[in-house]
Amino acid sequence: MTSKPLHDLSIAEAGRMIRAGSLTSVALTEASLARIAALDDVLASFITVTGERAMADAAAADAAFAQGVDKGPLQGIPYGLKDIYMTAGIRSTCHSKLLVDNVPSEDCVVETKLKAAGGVLLGKLATHEFAFGGPSFDLPFPPARNPWNPDHITGGSSSGSGAAVAAGFCRMAMGSDTGGSIRGPAAYCGTVGLKPTYGLVSRRGIFPLSFTLDHAGPLTWSVEDCALTMQAIAGHDPEDPASADLPVPNFVADLGKGVEGMRIALPRCHYKDAVGLSPETAAAIEQAAATFEKLGATVEEIALPDYDLFNAAGRLILFSEAYAVHEKNLQTRPLDYGRLTHLRMVLGALISASDLTQAFRVRRKLSLLLNRDILGRYDAIITASALAPAPRFDEMPQGNPPNWPIQTIPYNLTGNPAMSIPTGFSKSGLPLSMQIVGRPFEDATVLRIGQAFEAATGLTALRPALDLAKAA
Repeated sequence: MTSKPLHDLSIAEAGRMIRAGSLTSVALTEASLARIAALDDVLASFITVTGERAMADAAAADAAFAQGVDKGPLQGIPYGLKDIYMTAGIRSTCHSKLLVDNVPSEDCVVETKLKAAGGVLLGKLATHEFAFGGPSFDLPFPPARNPWNPDHITGGSSSGSGAAVAAGFCRMAMGSDTGGSIRGPAAYCGTVGLKPTYGLVSRRGIFPLSFTLDHAGPLTWSVEDCALTMQAIAGHDPEDPASADLPVPNFVADLGKGVEGMRIALPRCHYKDAVGLSPETAAAIEQAAATFEKLGATVEEIALPDYDLFNAAGRLILFSEAYAVHEKNLQTRPLDYGRLTHLRMVLGALISASDLTQAFRVRRKLSLLLNRDILGRYDAIITASALAPAPRFDEMPQGNPPNWPIQTIPYNLTGNPAMSIPTGFSKSGLPLSMQIVGRPFEDATVLRIGQAFEAATGLTALRPALDLAKAA
């Protein structure tokens, strides 16, 4: 048994208790649903709570255990899905008026795998409209709020996923990441968030934003939980053209092996002079570098091409591909989009074939440089994830898309695995973070490095001080 409240249990901890007979999935799920009912009116992380489905999933998991059937670490564990993940018979809205009544007939591949793993679906989570708009108030559902302080945003676009995991509503939530939409909410909400290597997790059945930049991945409380989730959802999908036909690696095997002898690169040039960088963020990354050195790694400063070059190429591709997805609806139903989404989407119509071609050429050059010249010599890169703690809602520009102070799009452009992990807290009590970036398909190494830092600092064990009184 453990003295922890149920909402503080990790996937690994809850799984051990369920297997030991000191906890049932039904009891864990009931506690999750009760916490959502008590607190989510404040946080608005869920669009749809699937209470009946969750209890049925939990009962099935317990029955399977009773029969000696163990489907793996996620059996009996509550989770949530960003509402761009299609779910059979369950409303899947993309947080938009255009799909407010959309009920798919088939599950996305990730949901199929989570079902097969015996997971318990709690519901569908808030996003930014079509994973692109911003924290908007002109949509059918309110924006999610940050559990560390509801006056602050959660980041985007996996906003509900970040809030739900941080609040202890679910052990894991799936997000998507096209320019930083897993790592941004993880950074602002103080959780772990992994953007896997491009092609490692199928995107089939997830509403697309940018076909060549989209990634699907988990947000969790701990690195171990992230690794356990990846073990269930990774794998080749022959019907996803971007899916890599490679064996699924063992994401858990190297956890606990530490970083002694590893070489880690630190590109301060990408963030030290960035507009909006907080001194606390910079200091926390320096402290993280010192921690890695104490653990036996070598940390060396490196140079990379200007961040603006990565950003420009990524944005050109993102806006072009997003417009291609939405072109028909933008022409026939423009007023059904939220203002921020519409303003961003239509930029794609102004990008020429020449601009896009140059962006793809730059992308190739930057990917070669990063993987051959930098990660050919280093095991990983550590860098900024968010430049500052989460802003307040009332600091967001009114009527215009926000200029997000996150530094994540370079690794969407290159497809490398990148994970956001907490590095501490600001004086105001909001989470700080960094990214760990690895070689393609060496996600297990990224997780190993992150787990070593997590074990040395204990930062992912800290929880926001939510209580039932706040929901009164």
